[in-house]
Amino acid sequence: MGTITTLAVPADASDYDALALPQPYLLFLGDTTEPGFAKTAFGLRDWAPERCIGEYALPEADVTTGLAAMTPAEAQARGARAMVIGVANPGGVIPESWRAALLDALEEGLDIVSGMHARLSDIPGLAHVAERLNRRLIDVRVPPASIPVGTGRKRSGKRLLTVGTDCALGKKYTALALWRAFEARGIATDFRATGQTGIMIAGGGVPMDAVVSDFEAGAAEMLSPDAAPDHWDVIEGQGALTHPAYAAVSLGLLHGSQPDVFVVCHEPGRREMLGTAGFALTSIEEIIDLTMRLGSRTNPAIRCGGFAFNTSAFSAEEAAALMARESERLGLPVADPIRGGHAFDALVSSCLA
Repeated sequence: MGTITTLAVPADASDYDALALPQPYLLFLGDTTEPGFAKTAFGLRDWAPERCIGEYALPEADVTTGLAAMTPAEAQARGARAMVIGVANPGGVIPESWRAALLDALEEGLDIVSGMHARLSDIPGLAHVAERLNRRLIDVRVPPASIPVGTGRKRSGKRLLTVGTDCALGKKYTALALWRAFEARGIATDFRATGQTGIMIAGGGVPMDAVVSDFEAGAAEMLSPDAAPDHWDVIEGQGALTHPAYAAVSLGLLHGSQPDVFVVCHEPGRREMLGTAGFALTSIEEIIDLTMRLGSRTNPAIRCGGFAFNTSAFSAEEAAALMARESERLGLPVADPIRGGHAFDALVSSCLA
């Protein structure tokens, strides 16, 4: 018989063997037209490429990961075991327009993995077909049981949190890049995932936007427990403190993480906040000020380590010049973690100083 699986994700990745997800994946892009909403697909492509066979999109979509386009049947023939919903749209909904594609994936022999708020079992007919075909429906956006209320107690160890001027502009990528850079310098460190894509990459974490608000800070405390004095938890940020829809998760994560250092993530050229037309993007300076004032509530020693810019829309020369100017203006290193180089090395050193 088929199974419907909702994974109560462990805060510690060592508790799971890569979440026991069926791999490799076909990445499903649905009918997405906004690249920022396809961040799960992009994240898996960039940080777990060995698990990705190709992509599958509906005709209405105009977003691509650059992976080979293929149908569920073609992906299954090439070894795929599951289709992952690679979209993180506002509200985490699964629209009716996707239903036929999800059913097709099941019919062609693939399990379905979802990081959406909507449960796969709630899609009309999906559970029945999965059961008939002995396929799995796997929801990973499920927080651990028995999350405590936050205490504000100062924990041992060191913590870095990525924050942002908006959603979907590089907080996860920056945290992963810093974590790998810390490891390369021989520093004891863990990446702490707080969203569905990071959890799929790391094999553990807490989907913070699925946690009841009263327990947000407690979930962040559980995610980054006491550690050795020289150990660093690099914590993936969520939302933005000034986002009209998602500020609550950002604040709870900030208070519970108690970061010693934060890195501000920003996309130069973005003018409006994602998904909320009419709301201008917050300035870097305002995010620094808010993070310092609100974060000092649980860690008076909080400081800004620098800035991570998403410069994918710029040439290498334009990006280098822009980051150099902004670094001089802001007085701290500015780097694009994907481009790396001396600027990123300077950012890593500043965070560890």
